[in-house]
Amino acid sequence: MRFVWAVVAFVLATVLIGAGIAQRTIFIGPSEQRMELSVETPQPYVLVDADVLAAHEGLQTLLVRGDGEIFVAYGRTPDMKSWLSDTAYANVTLTKDGEPKSTIVEAEQEPAGGGETSGRSPVGADMWLDSFTDTDALVAELQLTEGHSVLIARDGVAPAPDDILVSWGLDTRTPLAGPLMVAGAVLLVAGLVLYILAIRHQRRGRGPRRKGPGPLPETQPIGVTDIPERAAVESGVPASERPSAADESGTGRAQRMARTRRRLAIGLPALALTAVLATGCSAESWPQFETATPTPTPTPTVVTPENQKPPVVSEKQGQRIVSEIAATLEQADADLDIELAETRLTGAALEGRRTEYTLRGKIAERATELTSPREKVKILLPEATDSWPRTVLVLTVSEKDDTVPPVLLTLTQSDPWAKYKVAAMADMPASSEFPDVAPAWLGATRVPSESPFLSLPPAELAAAFSDYVDAGDKSEYAGRFDEMAQKLAESVRESRAAVVKGLADKGASKTSKAAFDMAAAASEPLSMATLDSGAVIAVNVVDTETITPTSRDAVIRFGDNEEAKALTGAKESAKGVQTTYGIQLFFAVPAQGSNEQIRLLAYDQDLLSVKVIK
Repeated sequence: MRFVWAVVAFVLATVLIGAGIAQRTIFIGPSEQRMELSVETPQPYVLVDADVLAAHEGLQTLLVRGDGEIFVAYGRTPDMKSWLSDTAYANVTLTKDGEPKSTIVEAEQEPAGGGETSGRSPVGADMWLDSFTDTDALVAELQLTEGHSVLIARDGVAPAPDDILVSWGLDTRTPLAGPLMVAGAVLLVAGLVLYILAIRHQRRGRGPRRKGPGPLPETQPIGVTDIPERAAVESGVPASERPSAADESGTGRAQRMARTRRRLAIGLPALALTAVLATGCSAESWPQFETATPTPTPTPTVVTPENQKPPVVSEKQGQRIVSEIAATLEQADADLDIELAETRLTGAALEGRRTEYTLRGKIAERATELTSPREKVKILLPEATDSWPRTVLVLTVSEKDDTVPPVLLTLTQSDPWAKYKVAAMADMPASSEFPDVAPAWLGATRVPSESPFLSLPPAELAAAFSDYVDAGDKSEYAGRFDEMAQKLAESVRESRAAVVKGLADKGASKTSKAAFDMAAAASEPLSMATLDSGAVIAVNVVDTETITPTSRDAVIRFGDNEEAKALTGAKESAKGVQTTYGIQLFFAVPAQGSNEQIRLLAYDQDLLSVKVIK
């Protein structure tokens, strides 16, 4: 019976091991699905539509081949079509049968540079979520979801490569292959054991069967002298010729060791086979059990508003843009290159830089620190829209030094082809607390300038703060700003008092007078909604200081005012001098009906100009 069970075990082992090997060989199937894309008429740009990338499930691998430089980028389909709206391009889509087809899309508007194509290089554009470049062949691993497309080009002038292949990886895991082969190996070992036991049992059953002794003769009395030697009676062999007990034990031990070696010679190959089968299987040949999921940290519930548009930038895209801006400003500051700075700055942030570069070029060892974005984006709040201009609110922090104050800034993009530029930028004191805002993947809406849903409309905020600075406690807005805003207003008043005192100390209080005025700048406020129905609002104010003589014979001498000398090219003025400062302010404004004060989040003051009154 043992032979029967051994044969059954061998047969089952063969079936299981064969099934496991077959799953990893003849039954495994292809590892990917492929789709070749063709472009009938060469164009500088090829847009692979979202439906092509979603033709099959799984991650997409894009292979583009062609001589020379190759550029590939991906982004939101509406954004990419907006970027291509002023030029003709090849659009690859799917037919009803699921086959790729390319069509030529003509320009919707007049190209910015004239001619048939814009000739605009796509390299370095802020529009892309990510981009890749390579020479002759480019492979990009993508994980694009619905609504995202891929742009293929060279430099915007030469025809784009048209040898394009998209592939999707297939699931080739065979989680039963490993267990099947291991189970087969176990049965093989069991069969070998049963076979050995069967042979052993059979050999024992074939041993000699001795007959029992016959009836003993009747005993007779014998004499003591007639007793033969004991050794002869017991064995019939002389004592000198009988083997010793040590010889008998040695022979038995040798026989047992021989039997053990025979069993090991049969069992070890089976165990080795089991080990080879178990270790030769990759992770794809075994079931994958889910690991314990970590307990999530509670976060505020954010409900996506109905019909809200997608955010204009992603977290990775925002970090890349901010890093590029920081690198550009660092180079511009080192070279005092205002044209380079203008590629990433606009509005008050640019004008403050322009004046500072002029002063640094004329005043030796000027050590005024310039505000720039920090290395790491801590908070990114992009506007949720599909139109232009676009706004992004960013809070950046230093990765190396926790004592360095964070920098709060706003980025604006005027049209699909423009780079994001810093419109406002200011240091955020450590005592400031940033309000709760929506996550970057959701974005936020921009609050209209005349919104009645805030405690103070954004359009009135700059004028309100200016009135509070000028009028102090007599202002109608006194008490509406928090302690930090009050301290800033007080510091401005103290600087004004210092100017008046300086004139008096020089004996010029009777021959000259000083006037001060703060007013809202002409720029539009930038407002982003917060989770508590409030808003973060960036505004600019202009603080003007005017010193004029009170008599015809008096003149205003600049004395040791190196800034006035450098910016005016004069040493005195008969009609007076006007100095203008720009202050960039970030406020957190609560919702209408709230008892909270308007909180100052960050501020930055720059000298904009010094002019001789004519």
